Amino acid sequence: MDVAHKYKKGSIGTMVLDFIQSIVLALSVFVLIYMFVAQPNEVKGSSMFPNFEDKDYLLTDKLSYRFGNPQRGDVVVFKAPVTESCAETECEYIKRIIGIPGDRIKVAGGKVYLNGELLKENYLPDGTKTSPGTYSVEGVEKVIPANQYLCFGDNRGHSRDGREFGPVTKDRIVGRAFFRYWPSKSFGLVPRVRF
Repeated sequence: MDVAHKYKKGSIGTMVLDFIQSIVLALSVFVLIYMFVAQPNEVKGSSMFPNFEDKDYLLTDKLSYRFGNPQRGDVVVFKAPVTESCAETECEYIKRIIGIPGDRIKVAGGKVYLNGELLKENYLPDGTKTSPGTYSVEGVEKVIPANQYLCFGDNRGHSRDGREFGPVTKDRIVGRAFFRYWPSKSFGLVPRVRF
């Protein structure tokens, strides 16, 4: 009886220890994935409408840009510039890359010009007008500096973006939005756009 009792106690202890080890391992894997591979993000606001809506949930690929550079058309999450309502590490924006290093970008007459040619933005609704901003002054061509990326929201009338604060450096880009997992009607890969 004593032998059976000790065995039972040992089994429960072993089971608890195995359970704790499994939890620790799972949490460690989650933390590693979150820090280096992918992280969940929630779309807040309407700056990417109609392609992304408020309360859409996305997975952001944090690994690709460690081995390559962001591309025009990528939808990226980046650390937002500091404002009164957004401290250094608090806010992240989701926007689309319009210009990469060396590109010439101009906003004129409600349109965007890339390297001297009208940018065909088929992902925007017909008739979308792009207004200038503090950085993207009407009719003035800007050259994107090395290691920087100019990002605009898809909802040009309701987006605080690179037209105001200019390009962001690569080190501020968290990653590329690649998968939408909520709402279920929009479940799937984020379409890639190239121009």
